Amino acid sequence: MTSAPLKLLILGAHPDDAEFHAGGLAAAYAREGHAVKMVSVTDGGAGHQELPFERLVEIRRREAAESAAVIRAESDVWDFPDGELQPTLEVRRRVIREIRSFAPDLVVTHRPNDYHPDHRAVGRAVQDASYMVTVPKVVPDVPILARDPVVAYMVDLFTRPYPMVPHVLVDVGDELDTIVRMLACHRSQVFQWLPFNQGVLDKVPEDESGRVDWVRRMYHDYARPRAGRYRRELVAACGKRGAEIDYVEVYEISEYAAPLDEAARQRLFWLAL
Repeated sequence: MTSAPLKLLILGAHPDDAEFHAGGLAAAYAREGHAVKMVSVTDGGAGHQELPFERLVEIRRREAAESAAVIRAESDVWDFPDGELQPTLEVRRRVIREIRSFAPDLVVTHRPNDYHPDHRAVGRAVQDASYMVTVPKVVPDVPILARDPVVAYMVDLFTRPYPMVPHVLVDVGDELDTIVRMLACHRSQVFQWLPFNQGVLDKVPEDESGRVDWVRRMYHDYARPRAGRYRRELVAACGKRGAEIDYVEVYEISEYAAPLDEAARQRLFWLAL
């Protein structure tokens, strides 16, 4: 673990993407006193079956702030329309401004290939912004960075055009309760939209304790296939214990930004297996 203060910037497409894909890493960073900022590039306004757009945007911005407050992180929800994001120059410039202004040591985002077009757009925008954060005449109103941060892609299970390369595996079992608390703040999603989208809305519990268990099961059902896919790498990294790890976050390091050499790996991913 590093003793120097670090900055972690998570650029997700939607207000709950950071928690689902990188909540354990965010919680660990925050617990050790490092700065964490979770950004949703879109406004989240498409993620509901009933609520009107304007009302949902307000709700999701509030939910994102509540979730970030669980780990005392910073939250920001941008105004790009949910479901319509493209890797435009406007989006790229906003990403460049954010990276320069926050000056993160590590940026976490989506891969440029993923099931959701918004995810792909964010990954592409970060990829395109990576080198440009060091170029003075690009977005000249914000001072440049002297060097790129490391950029890590959050896990997905898609194989085309190529499967994710598991450069870093982090056991987040110790952060499970915190991840669940963060996700439970996204009430419009975990208790309404996602169950509706998956055809199980009628099974969502009414009582608070039942809902906490619901979120825990939801995260377990999401995380366990992720661990299963990388079981060989987990066993190779930590022997028999790797066969029992169910809660792991997996990251692929972008070759478009700073490399993850051994010193950077130990500094940024001290929890890595």
